[in-house]
Amino acid sequence: MTQTAFLSEIDIVLAKQACYDLVMRFAACNDNRNPQGLGALFVDDGVIVRPNGEVLTGPTSIAAGYAHRPADTMTRHLCGNVMIDVTSAATASGTSTVLLWSASTATPAESFGRRAAARQVIGTFEDSFVKTAQGWRIAKRQARFDLVRGEQT
Repeated sequence: MTQTAFLSEIDIVLAKQACYDLVMRFAACNDNRNPQGLGALFVDDGVIVRPNGEVLTGPTSIAAGYAHRPADTMTRHLCGNVMIDVTSAATASGTSTVLLWSASTATPAESFGRRAAARQVIGTFEDSFVKTAQGWRIAKRQARFDLVRGEQT
């Protein structure tokens, strides 16, 4: 019998939705330059491994790591293929795919918005989630780039 056998279908759906929301909020906090909000998505000893291998541990370190993006950089993380597996009443794992676009805010907006940078990146997030007294949080997020188009810097 699996660890989820004693969970109701509604408990599984609610857990999956909560974890899905964390994936989407991570992208929103990143794109909206909200590093404190981004850090708050993690448990106290939560870890993110960035695509370059940098490891950030804990909400404060994670927030600080995302606070130092160049001021003129604008990003949009488009997340899809989100799959969440509830593994117990208090744990889940998931994967998602991200398409990352960026631009410079120094570039004037045109009628259809700013011109995007030539580089487009597709990546993958592998997540571990845990249910805490404050709700579901990210325990670990492993990020990697899979494909790139355009300039590589």
